[in-house]
Amino acid sequence: MSEVAYEVEDIESTETGEAAEPFVATLPRISIQAFCASGDVANAIQTMAKDRRVARAHVGVQTTGIDGAITYFETAPTPNLLLLELTDGAESMIGELARLADVCDPGTKVMVVGHVNDVLLYRELISRGVSEYLVAPITPMQVIQAVAGLYADPEAEPLGRILAFIGAKGGVGSSTVAHNTAWVIANGFATDAIIADFDLPFGTAALDFNQDPTMSVADAVYAPERLDDVLLERLLTKCTENLSLFAAPGNLNRDYDLDPNAYDRILDIVRAGVPTVVLDLPHQWSGWVKNILMSADEIVITAEPDLANLRNAKNLFELIKQGRPNDKPPHVVVNKVGMPKRPEISPKDFAEALHASPAAVIGFDPQLFGSAANNGQMIQEMAANAKPNEAFTEIAKLLTGRVEARRKRASILAPLMGKLTGKPGKTGKKS
Repeated sequence: MSEVAYEVEDIESTETGEAAEPFVATLPRISIQAFCASGDVANAIQTMAKDRRVARAHVGVQTTGIDGAITYFETAPTPNLLLLELTDGAESMIGELARLADVCDPGTKVMVVGHVNDVLLYRELISRGVSEYLVAPITPMQVIQAVAGLYADPEAEPLGRILAFIGAKGGVGSSTVAHNTAWVIANGFATDAIIADFDLPFGTAALDFNQDPTMSVADAVYAPERLDDVLLERLLTKCTENLSLFAAPGNLNRDYDLDPNAYDRILDIVRAGVPTVVLDLPHQWSGWVKNILMSADEIVITAEPDLANLRNAKNLFELIKQGRPNDKPPHVVVNKVGMPKRPEISPKDFAEALHASPAAVIGFDPQLFGSAANNGQMIQEMAANAKPNEAFTEIAKLLTGRVEARRKRASILAPLMGKLTGKPGKTGKKS
């Protein structure tokens, strides 16, 4: 087995079980009209409208201020949410909102962006029916979080997080990384999870978990209107107490040309039932694959350390960053490192080219991984002390928020402590 260090940066565990970043829900299908008085607020709202969490909402932005809003809604119905920027003081702000009330439909929520930071003003606005008050300057994520809070059902079950795994090339082991990570999340963390194998013709999840389901994800893809909680239970295969499988059919009985939105309803229903949904995506480029990547909560790209993988991973990174400006960049796993007689790009150089530290670097071990695949077992089942298990655990912790990845700074007391203990002070990263 190759002894490969699987961390490029130190990983400090927080063991909180909570996401490192606050979860922001996807906005429902609502109409939002923003009437702004400044370019900065208008730009923030326009940027917000491009975020993946706002894809279902219809957002319009105008720079005519509240006067424009009053004129506009004298002849047009008001939207679900009216967002107004008011630049005057408290007294003027109250008066302008009173004028707006004459043309505003009763069911419309009003969110105000003001330039006065005053808790008494906030209370006064709320008492007069304003749903939320934000103080400029505002950020796109601040607005999304505020709007999501207005439409959140306090009695609704929290939505599960979507973790999407894809390979930079075919055969790099993305499915293996996805399945073993899901195993750790479900069994190591005792968290309910579902693996959804979306590689319909060639998916291997059923084989890797030694399952032979009679129904598959294709039954839901081609009849999404029939999918409900009852049918979902029939389609899922129980792998362990906490882990269920949404298997691919794994045959060529039909052509799998799917609509870009083919999986939307499936994901809505699946994520409503469990905290974590692991998506095993095929190495292909189509509308539906792109849509899933752009809407996932976390993305993991698995790559081997060669030039073609680096090019593909870099292309994916750039596209995803461009389409998800308010999200963290994807995580990268460098797999099959140390293959005999193969020229390789070092994990360090691979990471520097992507401007991202790998979540894990996994050594080449065909005997271990081949035996696990042939036996329909996870690496943890095959060999509990195997080195790759550490990598899968760290990936699982990172994706579920149980660790915060960051570079540890050397303590200014390290040289002194080294002298006292007889050990050299730590001044850098692991080798």
